Amino acid sequence: MGIPAIFLSTNLTVSTNITATPAPTKPLKHRLHNSTLKSLSKSGKLDEALRLIESSPSKSPATALDAEACALFLHSCISRKALEHGQRLYLQLLLYRARSNQDLLSNPRLKSKLITLFSVCGRVDEARRVFEDGGEDVDLPESVWVAMGIGYSRNGYPKEALFLYYEMVSRFGQLDNFAFSMALKACSDLGDLRTGRAVHAQVVKATEDPDQVVNNALVRLYSEDGCFEEAIRVFDEMPQRNVVSWNSLIGGLVKKNGVFEAMDAFRIIQGKGMGFSWVTLTMILPICAQVTALVSGKEIHAVMVKSTAKPDAPVLNSLMDMYAKCGAMDYCRRVFDGMQSKDLSSWNTLITGYAINGLMTEAMESFQEMICSGFSPDGITFISLLSGCSHAGLTDEGCRLFERMKIEYAVSPTVEHYACLVDVLGRAGRIEEALGIVKNMHFKPTGSIWGSLLNSCRIHGLVPLGEAVAKQLFELEPDNVGNYVMLSNIYASAGMWESVRTVRELIEKMGMKKEAGCSWLHVKSKIHTFVAGGSNEFRNSSEYKKVWKRLMEEAGYVPDTDVVLHDVSEGTRAMWVCGHSERIAIMFALINTGSRMPIRITKNLRVCLDCHSWVKIVSKVTGRVIVLRDTNRFHHFKDGMCSCKDYW
Repeated sequence: MGIPAIFLSTNLTVSTNITATPAPTKPLKHRLHNSTLKSLSKSGKLDEALRLIESSPSKSPATALDAEACALFLHSCISRKALEHGQRLYLQLLLYRARSNQDLLSNPRLKSKLITLFSVCGRVDEARRVFEDGGEDVDLPESVWVAMGIGYSRNGYPKEALFLYYEMVSRFGQLDNFAFSMALKACSDLGDLRTGRAVHAQVVKATEDPDQVVNNALVRLYSEDGCFEEAIRVFDEMPQRNVVSWNSLIGGLVKKNGVFEAMDAFRIIQGKGMGFSWVTLTMILPICAQVTALVSGKEIHAVMVKSTAKPDAPVLNSLMDMYAKCGAMDYCRRVFDGMQSKDLSSWNTLITGYAINGLMTEAMESFQEMICSGFSPDGITFISLLSGCSHAGLTDEGCRLFERMKIEYAVSPTVEHYACLVDVLGRAGRIEEALGIVKNMHFKPTGSIWGSLLNSCRIHGLVPLGEAVAKQLFELEPDNVGNYVMLSNIYASAGMWESVRTVRELIEKMGMKKEAGCSWLHVKSKIHTFVAGGSNEFRNSSEYKKVWKRLMEEAGYVPDTDVVLHDVSEGTRAMWVCGHSERIAIMFALINTGSRMPIRITKNLRVCLDCHSWVKIVSKVTGRVIVLRDTNRFHHFKDGMCSCKDYW
């Protein structure tokens, strides 16, 4: 049956509810394209995302990029430091601008993301190029300026970051917390307290309250510049504190050698149950090492063991270093053996630990073990070994190591290596060879090299050579009082008291002061400090006199007053030598710790010959292990013997 044809008049209007619209093909494709790009970026599939971007025709509206999708892609690049992917997107955006009327590079969010990516990858010049794209007439929002400032600061250009901040102040007037935190970090890095205070004033005047990041930056600024009262005032006024706040305070205290204050701050953190970060521990562990606070170091180790997070190599290296510098090499080795991933710093820490503790056999064995494990030694490795050979009297071994360093391991000797070699030869009395090294090396002799020679002159009583070496040191380091003191000691040992007075008058005339002997001891969660000739109340106590008398009677000890390099009476000399700081510290430990507890002392100067003999006697009479760390090395005393074998 046929279908009849229907004819309608051209004047007839047919109404309908269906509205004719353009075909939705292109917008749908556009949405799908950018949706796919976002999905790939979120899942970290940057290669696929980049292929999608680069395969899109730049003139096609259906595949046109949008700012949100590109920003998400860049965010993923930043988190992975995927520099090449970001650079290729940047190229596509430049091409896209050239071939179409759309300029995505003028989008502030995209601009900030590109600047951030390039700066985290160390490409400051590229970040600056993006920042300046469009010329000076482009009105960039504050967020883009801050991104560039952070980029400068992150890459070690704090001065440029501050210049940018000055421009921001002139352009925007009122700034936000992001800008303040960037500027304060730059001030801290430069040590520019004056500008930092000016920024602080702007923070106070701002309508927006400072956030935690700004407050943390202020604490860091003031504490690192030694303005502890201001740092604590900012810290106390903070509405909230986090681990970063405490780290800022502790970091500043550590930088300014506020050792005991930093330890107190860490104890407060523990008391408040605030937790910690690995950064906290890498700051506190060196403090424990500095004052031989082994008990505190072990407490931190226990905290690390209980933590669900696994410490990384730098933290474990700090832990090893703490144990080594507290003279506990068995614990240091145990931590090392338990490390799943070791780096060169781990090996160097172990070797250095053995060397400073006088365990050169173990140091050399560890060196060979390191080589067999596939690690190549560096300059630090050989400085540790050469220094260890010097203090252990291994002269020939030290000379062989120096040659092996150059020939076998292709490590070019630095001034520090030559200073160690000069010390190795000089301590052994091979002065002519040491002088030959100084004359023939390719470097101009530095203070450390002349200092090694001057110390050798002190050891071997070489007055004329000592005077010649001291003259070189006075020209290089006119303000180093230690050089004058050593020359004075050389004269005193030779009985040249008129020359001693001349040097000491010169020291006084120049306004310099000899560093007082000081020792530290950690007892019952507290670090006690003792100064030579001090602690009179303790030394006059009945307990002190009772223990001292018993030690002297049992040992038959008589002070060797020759170590007192002053032209005074015999009685005064005996009183002075018995008042050395390490003796007072050891007496305090004998009275205030258990009878079998090891005693660990840190001293800021070299231990004198008579104190060394006295500590050997004390270790024998009391049966105590005494670990004494001076500026040169560790002395482990046990049963009347010392690990240094009287060579130090």
